[in-house]
Amino acid sequence: MVSKLSDNQRSLKLAPLLQDGGWKLQSERDAIHKSFSFANFNCAFAFMTAVALQAEKMDHHPEWFNVYNRVDITLSTHDCQGLSSRDIDLATHIDEAAGKYISQN
Repeated sequence: MVSKLSDNQRSLKLAPLLQDGGWKLQSERDAIHKSFSFANFNCAFAFMTAVALQAEKMDHHPEWFNVYNRVDITLSTHDCQGLSSRDIDLATHIDEAAGKYISQN
């Protein structure tokens, strides 16, 4: 079973995503959120496809919303009702994938 991030994990792994990565804690639940903008729909969809393939490999799927070139992503682990290491790993992959498609602007 997946467990929530400990205080130590939050300091070591979550804090850098919040401080430098642009992710934000949601106020209504233990989740992180980030918005991405791309040059066009094709770049946004390519990004979503890359994330979807990794998410499927990890068996950990984001909540997301897409309108044209914008993609909003929320991560939380339903099995533990909060943030887990799966969210940190997927957020890291998401940021790497975004860098590939945002640079196409």
